[in-house]
Amino acid sequence: MIRDITIGQYYPADSPLHRLDPRVKLVSTMLFLISLFLFRNIPGYLVATLFLWGIIRCSRVPFFYIVKGLKPVVMLLLITVLFNLFLSRQGEIFFHWWIFTVTDEGLRTAVYMAVRLIYLIVGSSIMTFVTTPNELTDGIERLLSPLNKIRVPVHEIAMMMSIALRFIPILLEETDKIMKAQLARGADLENGNILQRAKNMIPILVPLFVSAFRRANDLAMAMEARCYRGGAGRTKMKPLQYRKRDGIAYGIVCAYMIAAIAVGRFLPLRLWIF
Repeated sequence: MIRDITIGQYYPADSPLHRLDPRVKLVSTMLFLISLFLFRNIPGYLVATLFLWGIIRCSRVPFFYIVKGLKPVVMLLLITVLFNLFLSRQGEIFFHWWIFTVTDEGLRTAVYMAVRLIYLIVGSSIMTFVTTPNELTDGIERLLSPLNKIRVPVHEIAMMMSIALRFIPILLEETDKIMKAQLARGADLENGNILQRAKNMIPILVPLFVSAFRRANDLAMAMEARCYRGGAGRTKMKPLQYRKRDGIAYGIVCAYMIAAIAVGRFLPLRLWIF
């Protein structure tokens, strides 16, 4: 399960998305995530599905590798669907037993929420798959650069976000190694009640925190040895510059937003309760 978490990992490939400016990828990802909450009908989600499928094809990241990242959030997805399904009391009642009631509004909300969560995770994962941590740092810093005028430490914020994102796969790999080592020593991590399982996690959490602090200390010493003093006066070896392909990408995203809003809000199409 630990190895199935792909968020924050970079997948090297030679694709049109990998060659785009990181600012384009960050802005496009934010617009796509926002668009998922602007419509609530089948045509809108069909447009989003086609757009997302095209992005996956252009990224040249294996579809199985992308879907694998959904495994760790299956339980969260299931809980969200059940809460929306059984806690909604609006609309026509389809099923009722004891304290459980399923209505058309609850079923519709549960399905739409599940689709949104899946698309949110997939869309965010693709952005990290096709963007290196250094590119993410430069892109975030350039996008937030206007905040420098009000003395916001933009460079430091971007650096912290990039480091945190980069540490995700490292700590996951470290956790997997520690769990295997404890299991080899006879540790029982699956049996028992909640309190016993929490107690059994102590032999994993303690070395994990020690390893995390050790890696953080090594990183701090490496940055200090390279005379890192923040963003003041720093220059870029590869400064970001918009190219023709970046303008085309912005145009495609804008066309998607217009189509998604127009179709998702104004196209009359009704299929059963959706």
